Amino acid sequence: MNMSNSVATRAAYGDALTALGAVNGKVVVLDADLSHATMTCGFAEKYPERFFNVGIAEANMTCMAVGLSEMGHIPFISTFAIFGAGRAYEQVRNSVAYPKSNVKLAMTHAGITLGEDGGSHEAIEDIALMRVIPGMTIICPCDETETHKAIQAAADYEGPVYIRLSRMPSPVMADMPFKIGKANVLRDGKDVAIFSCGLMTATALNAAEMLAVKGIDAAVINVHTIKPIDRETVKKFAKKCRRIITLEEHSVIGGLGDSVAEVLLEQGRYPIRKLGVQDQFGQSGKPADLLKYYRLDVESVAQDIEDFCE
Repeated sequence: MNMSNSVATRAAYGDALTALGAVNGKVVVLDADLSHATMTCGFAEKYPERFFNVGIAEANMTCMAVGLSEMGHIPFISTFAIFGAGRAYEQVRNSVAYPKSNVKLAMTHAGITLGEDGGSHEAIEDIALMRVIPGMTIICPCDETETHKAIQAAADYEGPVYIRLSRMPSPVMADMPFKIGKANVLRDGKDVAIFSCGLMTATALNAAEMLAVKGIDAAVINVHTIKPIDRETVKKFAKKCRRIITLEEHSVIGGLGDSVAEVLLEQGRYPIRKLGVQDQFGQSGKPADLLKYYRLDVESVAQDIEDFCE
């Protein structure tokens, strides 16, 4: 896949948010003093009367957003995923999700590709935390185009949405449909099905190309909505390919892998292997080096899938 045209989903989020603000006057944005990192600064510059920098006060930001939603606004709140999903967890659970508030949590710098900030800031459990909350919708877009569509879809959706965004640029792929709860099949195959999300989707496609050279026909399914998961597509490709791989830049505990596995439990016995962060914290380093260390680079992913298929 051509890596020259790569855009971080956090940057796409900033652009999408500004574009959304132009056509939807109900949209307001709150940020916890990180707007130049989360890229909400573009919205702040264009619509200062609808932007609120609450300072380093994530819990307060979350509750303020609930109040704004009760007044008819559509609030998007942003900070690093470790703070928005972790530090403010109780407010997300009790103030946003419990009353089904129409708040959108767009959290950036998720996963190990945050890089040099290290394990303390690399959220590898945010999907798990959000997935266990009743009624929470979870979206993890794979590229720039899908991020734009996800932000529009989140604004149109009534209820709480968690959107996971990355710092590291990812390749911009061919345009594809976007519907909350409906996965996209990017590559058909018969030997193994790779279910991926976020920036790991480009890795899955590249790994599938490497596997094809070795005679392994891999399907690649982009699961942009982790909750509610597309159960029918999971069941269809489990039946077709028999072998299942899940690939995510997140802990293998509680994330996409477990979401897929829960569907498969109802379908009989299918071999499944979850590729992701294997019950470890992240660490400081260059994103590419960290992906290699955690075996989430293309070569390692292809090798692990090949071993699984033997």
